Amino acid sequence: MRRSLAHVALVVRDYDEAIDFYVGKLGFELVEDSYQPEQDKRWVVVRPGADGCSILLARASDAHQARYIGDQTGGRVFLFLRTDDFWRDYQAFRDQGIEFVREPKAQPYGIVAVFRDLYGTLWDLVQFTDGRP
Repeated sequence: MRRSLAHVALVVRDYDEAIDFYVGKLGFELVEDSYQPEQDKRWVVVRPGADGCSILLARASDAHQARYIGDQTGGRVFLFLRTDDFWRDYQAFRDQGIEFVREPKAQPYGIVAVFRDLYGTLWDLVQFTDGRP
């Protein structure tokens, strides 16, 4: 049996500002943006590349959900963005004004740095060099 994650939901404040950040600054692809009238919400999916899991940008629908924007994992790194060229993407992100909270560091598994998205969610930018898929 083959299984894989299709989407990971990321709670956001506003669809359009999230699209601007993920597509405009991080260079993700906008896969879908369609209105769901029965729930008065949009189905907004972005992805960093053609393969792998997508992110569903899910606008907070109430005050309870809004409390978790930018802190869905209690301050831990939430998402891990794999790259085939760390220094290219690190520089491109810095040029876009992305805030890195941990500078690049060589680890036994590769090169990694931690950045914040527009809401404060922590991400690893990582290039694996240890042969893992």
